[in-house]
Amino acid sequence: MRTLRWTLIGAVALAVAAVAVAGAGAGRGEDQLAKINHIVVIYQENHSFDNLYGGWESVRGLGSADVAHTTQVDQAGVAYSCLKQNDVNLALISIGACTAPSGFPNTWFTIDNYIPSTAVTCPKPLQGFSFPNGLLNGDPRALPGGCTRDIVHKFYQEQYQLNGGAQNRYVTGSDAIGLAMGVYDTQQLPIYRYLHGPGSPRYAIADDFFQAAFGGSFLNHQWLIAAATPVYPGAPANLHSIVDSAGFPRNNYPLYTPLPGATYRDSDLTVTCDSPVKPGGACGDYAVNTMQPPFWPQGTFGDKLLYPQVNPTIGDTLTAKGVDWAWYAGGWDNAVGNTDGLGWTNGTTPGTCGDPNHDPLNSVFPHCPDNLFQYHHQPFNYFANYAPGMPGRVHLQDEENFVNAAQTSTGACNLKPVSFVKPVGEENEHPGYASTPSGSDHLVDLLQAIENSSCAKDTMVIVTYDEFGGQWDHVPPPGQGLTPGPHDMWGPGTRIPALVVSPFLRGNFVVDHTQYDTTSILATIEKRWNLAPLGPDTRDGKVNDLSNVFAAKESEATK
Repeated sequence: MRTLRWTLIGAVALAVAAVAVAGAGAGRGEDQLAKINHIVVIYQENHSFDNLYGGWESVRGLGSADVAHTTQVDQAGVAYSCLKQNDVNLALISIGACTAPSGFPNTWFTIDNYIPSTAVTCPKPLQGFSFPNGLLNGDPRALPGGCTRDIVHKFYQEQYQLNGGAQNRYVTGSDAIGLAMGVYDTQQLPIYRYLHGPGSPRYAIADDFFQAAFGGSFLNHQWLIAAATPVYPGAPANLHSIVDSAGFPRNNYPLYTPLPGATYRDSDLTVTCDSPVKPGGACGDYAVNTMQPPFWPQGTFGDKLLYPQVNPTIGDTLTAKGVDWAWYAGGWDNAVGNTDGLGWTNGTTPGTCGDPNHDPLNSVFPHCPDNLFQYHHQPFNYFANYAPGMPGRVHLQDEENFVNAAQTSTGACNLKPVSFVKPVGEENEHPGYASTPSGSDHLVDLLQAIENSSCAKDTMVIVTYDEFGGQWDHVPPPGQGLTPGPHDMWGPGTRIPALVVSPFLRGNFVVDHTQYDTTSILATIEKRWNLAPLGPDTRDGKVNDLSNVFAAKESEATK
């Protein structure tokens, strides 16, 4: 059992710029990657690195967060004296000279101190989107789990919040204002306790890992599989965003004052190319905020893409190489009406969706999606190759199929060479409609299913999050401020949690300071199976792949 040591203060000494591992170390990493026969990507939801992993020992976390990249400022660049809150539980708090609802000092705070994991604040699945400012602890409509309200996480808002790498406008650019500075007590997370417990697997934390694209889940799922932003040819004019001279697209956030004479439209697509302001340089018929897929299953909010996407995905290149793979989504069998599937939970009564959590407004038997099934979290469903009836559709499966394959206890491992695992809404850690501790419990269950099977001996599990969920992080992404590294008009965005589990790591606990972004996952798969990048200039051909994690040395915290 490894020795636990809380070294938050000592982590300051480790706050160094990330560099790629070179020479013999890099060679070792590539050698170890060649031994991997199964790569599993578990894709969680909506947390920044500091928000979730900032208290992990030996990482570049909260202990290295300097004042300049922590103190939040208003539109004029003036630091707030106190941070206002509108989550119904936080808005009641006064701390020192800061009185409710502006009750928090201008720095990060620990959410658990005010909304613990035992707090009865989570909406029931059928009411997951009914309480924009959260539920008061103990509300009879609530469930346990310590849920907060949701926080905006969109393309233009995030670029404004990053403020050129200053990291100081997360509060001003947010609908949830002060909650953007909340963090979790890392050591109380189920995933932390599991990885520090007896018999736990070897693991690494990558503490310089960024979301691939600015903004939210829709866009970052696309970048996870295609390293590209979706196109919407000939889009109607009203789907293009309109931003003010500061690059902001909204006129009704609590701490953002609309600029005189400005026009605003917070829409699905980038600004038109004749816009006088083009944050990052992006413009034209590109879909950057949540849009629905062209194929069933589809949601009932937002607009659907008119045309299926046709650019290459990692699924296409794996298939062409003869490498088997699958995207496993929680709730998939219910959503697509696979009544014989392992994930079907809607009973045997003909014509009746029997699961009490099925979406009452978007279910026609046998299509019985869970009310928290997120359609825009199914990126392959936007592509022509994976439409219903196409051969590629076989690669889209239910999460229960993955669990069934991973639970092999004897003989050969039944996992595919490449697996993407996407938990259903109740289990994905998304603020607002899901519990972070409960989602972390589910993550542990997935890891244990692998570790307790014959698959563990040659599997590399990559756990990360699609994007920051609107939450502050103190480390500027590549391309922001003076931070070097591969970047373009789409990102990378805020730093996010990432860990790797594999028996080939150099110690029980490794911290890898190499710079990565979400497309590093693609680069890792491509290196292991000798695949070309997805395009001549795509970012998966420029970033570090995760083989470097095998060259990182064991953390001093475990010695």
